[in-house]
Amino acid sequence: MSRTIFCTYLQKESEGQDFQLYPGEIGKRIFNEISKAACALWMAKQTMLINEKKLNIMDTEHRKLLEQEIVHLLFDGKELHI
Repeated sequence: MSRTIFCTYLQKESEGQDFQLYPGEIGKRIFNEISKAACALWMAKQTMLINEKKLNIMDTEHRKLLEQEIVHLLFDGKELHI
């Protein structure tokens, strides 16, 4: 059975994640506040960001950039800095 949360990004009740997709405090916040639909939007934007900026997710600086962008998009309501 799926769980329902209030998605802070979409500003409505929506289906929540099945499990925590991202580690740490940000991951907990995403799990509790971001719906599957909003997370799918992030995944598409993340792919675009990785491709356009030629990011390597094994590089800690590149992961920090992606983490900043996920917070900007999902929690601050800002567009990506491409």
